[in-house]
Amino acid sequence: MKKKIGLIVLTIVLMVAMVLPLGACQAKTDPSGEKTIAFVDSAGRTVNLPQNIERIAPSGALSQIVLFSLAPDKLVGLTGKWTNDAELYIDQKYLDLPVLGQFYATGDLNLEVLAAANPQVIIDIGEKKATTVEDMDKIMDQVGIPTIFIEATTETMPAAYEKLGELLGMKKEAKTLSAYCEEIYSGTKKTMEQIGEAGKVNILYCLGVSGQNVIAKGSFHGEVIDLMTNNMAVVENVSGKGNGNEVSMEQIIQWNPDYIIFAPGSIYATVKDDAVWKNLKAIQSGNYYEVPFGPYNWLGFPPSVNRYMGMTWLGELLYPEEFDYDLYQEAKRHYKLFYHCDLTQEMYDALMKNALSR
Repeated sequence: MKKKIGLIVLTIVLMVAMVLPLGACQAKTDPSGEKTIAFVDSAGRTVNLPQNIERIAPSGALSQIVLFSLAPDKLVGLTGKWTNDAELYIDQKYLDLPVLGQFYATGDLNLEVLAAANPQVIIDIGEKKATTVEDMDKIMDQVGIPTIFIEATTETMPAAYEKLGELLGMKKEAKTLSAYCEEIYSGTKKTMEQIGEAGKVNILYCLGVSGQNVIAKGSFHGEVIDLMTNNMAVVENVSGKGNGNEVSMEQIIQWNPDYIIFAPGSIYATVKDDAVWKNLKAIQSGNYYEVPFGPYNWLGFPPSVNRYMGMTWLGELLYPEEFDYDLYQEAKRHYKLFYHCDLTQEMYDALMKNALSR
């Protein structure tokens, strides 16, 4: 009888041992001896990654800004050089990181620099596209480095940070950034619901050397504008690119918005004296502004976590009675979290030069 009981117990133990590796998150060991995990990314792809990740490469500018906020010391390179004034906000050691190039889009990837940087994983973050799986697989095939995709919109960025925190062993740091994004987004959304559609200002966001490119309603780059305003740029064939849709001056005159926001580097400085632009009511009333820039555009380009600061700014600019901010304190908080920078009053004043009511 004892032998029979012992046999039953042994059988159960063996069955449990066989089942556990299937149901639990167990690390495996690759031929090089490094422990790996099977990671399912936001595109549904299962990719074997090192269990301990210390060297990461971003796939593009949007990924770079997210990864820099969470894990700047794990970055082995950049997808492009920082802007000329980035030294005001970014520590020199990060400015000196090698430029890898973009893994797609501009297609300027430098394989030699990438090999020298030796990342353990390439991380793509952003909008999920129909070609995402194909894009990620193509990069993996090209460079022989595990490549994953994390979906992140303005609404879902908190969850993206949580996922990255688990992957990179930085749950506490990721939780702080996730909570900030959730606070700003949910608070903005709630206040805009109280304001209602009828209370939203009519606006255009204009870009380009002539100001005749607009960020269209319904575009990925227009998420914040659409949330907080009545975006008058309703066009056919909405562009998914950061330079928006080009339209005629006649169309802008027809829209004739109450407010116009100009992107950095556009024609903000000259419109008040322009024979055509000065006829628009937004220009006549002085309700035109330039998006703060440093080290990134607050409303996008890349359309990443910089847009949470854009939300805060637009709330103060367009609905000051409903959004009760100390904008300088909010900017200080944002810059510390995302750029690891202590923003001074002088730096803030420079950012706000053309961004608030005169």
